[in-house]
Amino acid sequence: MSELLLTAYNGSILGPIAKGLGWIMDKIYNFFSFLGFGNIALTIFVFTIVVYLLMFPLTYKQQRFSVISRKMQPEMKAIQEKYKGKKDQTSMQKQQEETQALYDKYGISMVGSCGYMIIQMPILFALYRVFYNVPAYIHSVKDIFTDVVDGIIKADGVPKIQKIFEGLGTKTIQPDFTNKDINVVKDSIIDVLYKLPASGWNEIKTSFPDLASKTDDVIKSLKHINYLFNLNISDTPLNLIKTGWADNKNFALIIAALFIPLLSYASQLLNIKLNPTTNNGEQSDQMAQQMKTMNFVMPLFSLFIAFSVPVGLGLYWIAGAVVRSIQMVFLNKHFEKIDLEKIIEKNKDKAAAKAEKRGIRQAQIYEAARMSTKKSMLDKANLASDEELLNRASELRSNASKGSLAAKANLVKEFNEKNNK
Repeated sequence: MSELLLTAYNGSILGPIAKGLGWIMDKIYNFFSFLGFGNIALTIFVFTIVVYLLMFPLTYKQQRFSVISRKMQPEMKAIQEKYKGKKDQTSMQKQQEETQALYDKYGISMVGSCGYMIIQMPILFALYRVFYNVPAYIHSVKDIFTDVVDGIIKADGVPKIQKIFEGLGTKTIQPDFTNKDINVVKDSIIDVLYKLPASGWNEIKTSFPDLASKTDDVIKSLKHINYLFNLNISDTPLNLIKTGWADNKNFALIIAALFIPLLSYASQLLNIKLNPTTNNGEQSDQMAQQMKTMNFVMPLFSLFIAFSVPVGLGLYWIAGAVVRSIQMVFLNKHFEKIDLEKIIEKNKDKAAAKAEKRGIRQAQIYEAARMSTKKSMLDKANLASDEELLNRASELRSNASKGSLAAKANLVKEFNEKNNK
């Protein structure tokens, strides 16, 4: 097990998370290898589903927050309007208290989705570490390189490998070729070999002619486990496009490489469309504009950055977006049936208890907010009733018989209207 972790990321926070996720990925790969389908692209898709299933409780809470926030926006805007332009300390404190009471009333936190995102971010960053250096976490992949690496060590070929690495220009790995521990040096060589494009493998065969047959075996194995159709998942789409153009304009490779960033962009757009926070018609103009800008920029960011990261990482983004979209469809249907009155009643005692801890008479604020909500609903109902009564009265007056009281009222109304013009 120690050999498996030698080239893994050793950061104090992300390191243990990456190793745990890498362990899951290794087990998934070994399972498919046992079935005869050992392929890293397939492993990434299944691994992504497993990870998002594990994070589903956070996703559920995050989307619940988004839906409830949207439903409580009218009350939030009422509080903001109430204290609009008031900058004195007392008013600002009261606004803070009423806002907190509103969140307590609906049973959500003011930090909301930000808190859930903070929890998820280390997991996502750790995943990047795993995909950047797959052999460090999947032992079976690492074993493919063993014979070639041993041959390079025996031929004192470390300086040549270092030169090849410098020519790659990649900064996603940091090999240690001068370490006294020979196992660390071997793992560093594996890190470099895994990142090699087709031209790099040609350079390996040129630099180590005695290892040509073993090198061909590695290339053959990698084409089986490390390719999605004609795409090397450890290479970047941009580099694959350049390779395809140089290789007698290999348009099949170029189109396949373009497909990864474009699909990443499309999947992000789908996520945004399904996200309940992006369909909120109760947002302020400023907030709506900021959200519109973000919704435009983020998919474009995904599009451009997908060109410069390994295809495997792009596959993870796409698979993740598909899984999130499926989750959103079902969660949106689930949360649209939410009963706010039940939520409010359920959180009534909790809100009062929180208020006592903060030393705020929040129970009164809570009840005021509750009555404000009901009053708003009643006002709308009364307004509709008043309009209906006025329309009915107008209809009765227009149909009044000659000489009746209603007909005389019509004459008085017409007289007043003429004199007021």
